[in-house]
Amino acid sequence: MKPVTEKFQEIASSTMKDSKVQANLNALYEGFHTRRIEAGSATHNWEDLRDRGRAIRQHTVDNLDLYIQILEEAVTANGGSFYLADDADEAARYVVELAKSRNVKTVIKSKSMLSEEMSLNSKLEENGVEPVETDLGEYIIQLADETPFHIIAPAMHKDTSDVSDLFHEKLGTPKSSDVNELAGTARSQLREKFFQADMGVTGANFVVAETGTVALVSNEGNGRMCTSMPKIHVAVTGMEKIVPTMNELSTLLRLLIRSATGQWISSYVTTVSGPRSLNDEDGPEEFHLVLVDNGRSRLLADPDLREALLCVRCGACMNACPVYRKVGGHSYGWVYPGPIGAIVSPVLTDLKQAKDLPFASSLCGACHEACPVKINIPRMLLHLRRKLSEGDNDANSQSSSIAERIFMRGFSIVAGNPLLMGFSMRFFRMIFSPFSKNGKVNKLPGLLSGWTEYRTFPLPARVTFRRLWKLKNR
Repeated sequence: MKPVTEKFQEIASSTMKDSKVQANLNALYEGFHTRRIEAGSATHNWEDLRDRGRAIRQHTVDNLDLYIQILEEAVTANGGSFYLADDADEAARYVVELAKSRNVKTVIKSKSMLSEEMSLNSKLEENGVEPVETDLGEYIIQLADETPFHIIAPAMHKDTSDVSDLFHEKLGTPKSSDVNELAGTARSQLREKFFQADMGVTGANFVVAETGTVALVSNEGNGRMCTSMPKIHVAVTGMEKIVPTMNELSTLLRLLIRSATGQWISSYVTTVSGPRSLNDEDGPEEFHLVLVDNGRSRLLADPDLREALLCVRCGACMNACPVYRKVGGHSYGWVYPGPIGAIVSPVLTDLKQAKDLPFASSLCGACHEACPVKINIPRMLLHLRRKLSEGDNDANSQSSSIAERIFMRGFSIVAGNPLLMGFSMRFFRMIFSPFSKNGKVNKLPGLLSGWTEYRTFPLPARVTFRRLWKLKNR
């Protein structure tokens, strides 16, 4: 997927004007977000579980080189093939070449954000291989030739009529407002592809280093079919998805599922540890695990941003975020939207190109509160804002203008001097009074209009706090 992170403001503005999408986004809070809170409240020692989950993720990331080595040995011992790709292109090339060497014609896929990073579908098509998304939301997105809107619900921006029109146009089926009928249409279309497929490609929610086990959670069963029906199973995942042992996996699965959808357990939890053995009734003849870096080593090497690798991709931060719930997933312009995407996407793509993303936050802290492993997202957003504003000793990467930097330097001087601060407040009260109503500044003219286009500021107080304090303590 080619990043278009520089178009954040343009796409966000368009999304906010789309009443249908806004209605779907509003449902996030009452849906996933509320159910997550209920599931957490009903879980014994939920906060202790979150602390344990964070400790597991932190330990794994801090010792990632060791666990990659253990994982490779386990996968090989199980009869599988292990490949560590430096970037998305290398990972895609491995999968494409494998498909070509085995004369694969059809690949069935379960939901994988990493395959979006790889632009795997388009690269398979370029080489004469048909990729078919089997998750219902991803299938809808593929037919619409769009990218996922949300990590958990990729087609959440489309309603029943949108899907009906899409199926009618692409599949030639009659239009219908019956959700079950539309789901049945997708099921009948995909069933044939399951039987045709020579290769299954999945992501991985977690990969267990000790046993070489890939763990997948889903509510549709397509993950299980993608791993067991084709002759070849390829799992592609980021290197940060490793967990040490099966004990840690059970802890993280509880956190992931309850934070993502509010369920106690998803309908299907699939674990795969290699190709089919002689005693297995089903399973692939070949198993390949492709572990991908694609910029994650940059996060790992940065002590201020390493914490982002703790993410379990549950989407809880998006559901809690007031900004995401207005601008939606496509505004962020790459694979990972929302608060965590505003950190990960700039680092994995181009910080200067994605300069608007770290500022796409109110810094309210809702994402930090919702995160099952307590990632301090606001802290990292502030770090990226500082890098962009100050340039980190690189003048070419500064996003702030000379005028803005002069203004902020002047403000810091004024704010640090009580006399100057008091005088400036009296001055601004006099200047802003003509534009105020009931003590609120609603609309400023000229260059300052942008500050009040979507904000209402209080008029500076007639008497300063310092003056009131002195009067009180006379």
